[in-house]
Amino acid sequence: MTTFATGPARVSVPATSANLGPGFDALGLALDLRDRLEAEVTEGGLVVDVEGVGSDAVPRDESHLVVRAMRAAFDELGVQPAGLRLHCANVIPHARGLGSSSAAIVAGVWLARELVAGGRLLLGDDGLLDLAARIEGHPDNVAPALLGGFVIAGQDPDGTFYAVPSEVDPRIGTVVFVPPDPVSTELARGLLPKEVPHADAAMNAGRAALLVAAIGGRPEQLVRATADRLHQDYRRPAMPASLDLVDELRADGVPAIVSGAGPTVLAFTDTTDGLLARCPAGWVAHRLDIDPHGAVAW
Repeated sequence: MTTFATGPARVSVPATSANLGPGFDALGLALDLRDRLEAEVTEGGLVVDVEGVGSDAVPRDESHLVVRAMRAAFDELGVQPAGLRLHCANVIPHARGLGSSSAAIVAGVWLARELVAGGRLLLGDDGLLDLAARIEGHPDNVAPALLGGFVIAGQDPDGTFYAVPSEVDPRIGTVVFVPPDPVSTELARGLLPKEVPHADAAMNAGRAALLVAAIGGRPEQLVRATADRLHQDYRRPAMPASLDLVDELRADGVPAIVSGAGPTVLAFTDTTDGLLARCPAGWVAHRLDIDPHGAVAW
């Protein structure tokens, strides 16, 4: 008979940046900016407390994304608790291209597994990745949120999700420029064409391969390796200021890209010299290391 663990479970999950220029829907990084969550099984009802980012907007019922992910994981484990208490301390910006939804999903499935006695035996890490990717719809953010570091992820024709960690040169860090206004992933994806020129696809394939090498130990190649023709310019109508900043930084030799579906701009760097001063008025800039750890207990 399946039983629940006593006491609360706690998890810390990093922000993530996907695409990274040419690696559309395939490449992702974990960044050192973390949401912290705590959950426990109760005798009945649902209590959701939220502090920090989204505390004035996110639902407090079964539609809360963390709760939905927990319910899905409990279903995988074959049990549902009578009640739940969830506390979220959020710092990852919402709808900015820094993986807030993936962090919520990974946190939810991770917490649910920890709250079931023997949960790690019933649902291994591969199963956890598969479930998180199925909820999100693609693995490029949930994979680094779960595993940490730099991850190459995708889905085989049979539906199997995969995630392969890759090396990160310790000299490489990031600066992210976060604008005040959100852009929904649905809107950003809706601007993409159904077909792209073969030459653009070929260029992106080469740059994505080069980006793996650049992040792994050839940072001098990062400007060339982060060039993109598949998605960023198509999304300019939804985030013109972001693409303008990307263009300005790249013109000055800074390897800058749109983070995820935007509108945050990410720049790879080994120093903050002068970069933080490039932050547009009304935006917020963060110097973030590439986080080698994914979801962890705290």
